[in-house]
Amino acid sequence: MNTRQAGDLGEDAAARFLQKQGYVILERNYRNQLGEIDIIAQDHDVICFVEVKMRKGNAQEFALEAVTRSKQRKISQVALSYLKNVNRLDSHARFDVVTVTKDAQGSVDLDLIQDAFDLAQPYLY
Repeated sequence: MNTRQAGDLGEDAAARFLQKQGYVILERNYRNQLGEIDIIAQDHDVICFVEVKMRKGNAQEFALEAVTRSKQRKISQVALSYLKNVNRLDSHARFDVVTVTKDAQGSVDLDLIQDAFDLAQPYLY
């Protein structure tokens, strides 16, 4: 299995996990000229921009650390552009991270970190 296939499986698992938590999936792999967001979902009245990080072994902390400041800026830009494009700049929004870890036995563990980071400054869109 290549990295892209593993990433797709992780995103599929994350989407199912979020739906079980009550999220409504609005977009998957949303792309525009500024970049990509793995999942855009709604949690009650909040629009959530979700980054999915998949790692092997017991490495959840490393998965979260992979959402670097640079990645946060990129996600922030895409999120603001999305909100502008769908005319929802006045909506409550947050940035969540779902970590997906798979151990040697094939067990998958998912963890949701709500409000994982703030809107990165400075931002342009």
